[in-house]
Amino acid sequence: MGILNVTPDSFSDGGRFDRLDDALRHAERMVAEGADILDIGGESTRPGAQAVSELEEIDRVVPVIEAIASRIDVPVSVDTSKAGVMQAAVKAGACMINDVNALRGEAALEVAASLDVPVCLMHMQGEPRTMQKDPRYDDVVTEVGDFLLRRAAACEAIGIPHAKIVLDPGFGFGKTLAHNLSLLRELPALVEHGYPVLVGISRKSMLGMITGREVGERLAGSLAVALLALQGGAAILRVHDVAETLDVVKIWQAVSADS
Repeated sequence: MGILNVTPDSFSDGGRFDRLDDALRHAERMVAEGADILDIGGESTRPGAQAVSELEEIDRVVPVIEAIASRIDVPVSVDTSKAGVMQAAVKAGACMINDVNALRGEAALEVAASLDVPVCLMHMQGEPRTMQKDPRYDDVVTEVGDFLLRRAAACEAIGIPHAKIVLDPGFGFGKTLAHNLSLLRELPALVEHGYPVLVGISRKSMLGMITGREVGERLAGSLAVALLALQGGAAILRVHDVAETLDVVKIWQAVSADS
């Protein structure tokens, strides 16, 4: 899953692709590099990020989704927590909803069910403005897993099929470095529940904490955690660096095929 942020303030590439032509060129480049899905986001969810209105988010993502859907034969996911954005994005051509709030927003669950597209449910303790101030868990692996299973059950109860639900443990969303490492180490515990699992750690601050490197220098760290996620059973890798990550996937697949 290639990341395309059409926001001025995303932690890694804020402002780089908020013009339509730039966004479309980047989308085309990621597809050429091997992206299977493009994830379009119009509101930054980095720690401390400011909220944007539903209308502003629609204005950011819909033209990009329409342009991609009309020119590129690759599924588009919309990264949003707002029901109105979900509706507008799917109407524009998106065929997946990726929600950091696990469809807990006003009318989000009902709207997602009515749109009949796959959904990705992510765990987040708190909300983006404050989530990293003092995250605490008694057992992060169990608590994150239980939360995601409850949200999946809510989706199924309203009519979203099991086969259209993806789970995301939410690395970096209301979690310390120790919490993130525990979740990565114990990823098979989430995978074994039978839902596809998405992992998004590309360029995140946990990699900077470990390596001491700034955002633009975290490629090696991102590839290392991508491999660990694959080994743990991840079905989708949400990344900035598509070509390099695909090399990791190909090598892992070749080794796994011989084992």
